[in-house]
Amino acid sequence: MSGVHRVLDAETGVEGSRDAGETDAEVIARSLGDLGVFGVLFDRHAATIHGYLSRRVGTDLADDLTAETFLVALRKRAAYDPSRPDARPWLYGIATRLLQRHHRQEARQYRALARTGVDPVAENHADAVAARVAAGALTRDLAAGLARLGRGDRDVLLLIAWGGLSYSEAADSLGIPVGTVRSRLNRARKKLRAVLGENGTDPESHLSGG
Repeated sequence: MSGVHRVLDAETGVEGSRDAGETDAEVIARSLGDLGVFGVLFDRHAATIHGYLSRRVGTDLADDLTAETFLVALRKRAAYDPSRPDARPWLYGIATRLLQRHHRQEARQYRALARTGVDPVAENHADAVAARVAAGALTRDLAAGLARLGRGDRDVLLLIAWGGLSYSEAADSLGIPVGTVRSRLNRARKKLRAVLGENGTDPESHLSGG
C-alpha cells in the first residue's frame, strides 16, 4: 500500500494530519482549504477499499484502482454531501464504478477458480491463502455463480457481503434507489442459491465465511 500512498502524496503534496475526532465529512470539508488534510481520509479507509478491490480483481490491479479511487475522490471532494458523516459508501461507489472497466476480467477470474479451484490472481501460496481467507473461502460452485451474475447484481451483492454496507448505503454508493438494491440482491441470491443447491441460506453467509 505504500505505493498507493505515494500517489496520493504526489497529488496533495502533504500527507495530512491524523485526527480521529473528526467525521469523514468534516475532514473532507477541511480539505477544501487545506489539500493535505485529505490524507486523513486515505489513512482511515484505503486498506478497506483495497481489500474490497483485491477480493474482486486481485492485489496488483487493486493497487492501481485504490490509488485511482482516492484521486477521483480528491478531485470531486467539493461535491461531497456534508450531511453524510461516513465517506465509506461514497468511496465504495467510486471504486465500484472504476471496476466496471474490468468486469470481464473479474468474471474470468471467478470462472477460472470454478474450473480449477486455484485463484488465478494469487502469485504464490501465501497470497492464495490470504485471498481465500479474505474472500470468505470461495468455493468453486460459489465462484461459478458469481461469474454468472450480471454486473449490477454482483456489485450490489458484494458491496453488502464484502463491503459491509447496508441496503441504503449500497444505494447511495451506486446512485440507485433502495428498491433497486433489494431487487438486484434478491435476483443475485436466487441465482446463487440455484448454484449452491440451497433454499434457506443467504449466499452472503458463504461470501463472509459464515
